[in-house]
Amino acid sequence: MEWLRKLPWQSVGRWWIVGLAFFVGGNALLYLGHGMLKLPLPAVTLVSSEITMLLRFFINDRWVFGHPVPSWARLWQYHLASAGGWVIWWIVANALPHFGIHYLIASTAGTACSVCFSMLTNFGWIWRRRVQQPPD
Repeated sequence: MEWLRKLPWQSVGRWWIVGLAFFVGGNALLYLGHGMLKLPLPAVTLVSSEITMLLRFFINDRWVFGHPVPSWARLWQYHLASAGGWVIWWIVANALPHFGIHYLIASTAGTACSVCFSMLTNFGWIWRRRVQQPPD
């Protein structure tokens, strides 16, 4: 349980706030683009997910993890991690209905799996705390 004590709880809380806000904002963009403007759903989902992903990166980088200047390396890593999370969600959301699970429950399970993956990649890879090496 030592690892629980070492978690950056303020960053974890902020990460969840950003994620939930962008979940609502992303759905609002989907409704605006597809529901109101009647644009094709595949195009709207692609554009809205890319817009929200980029905005989420900049907010996470600055507010959640405290970097004064974003980097291309972290943006690239975040983009890869976000794509990986999407693939996990898609697989779970499409596989579980074959086992008799309602598609909305399957989508929720896929979201839970992708959120776990995102937390691991965000906190353990992209924005992990680097141990300072003493100078020689």
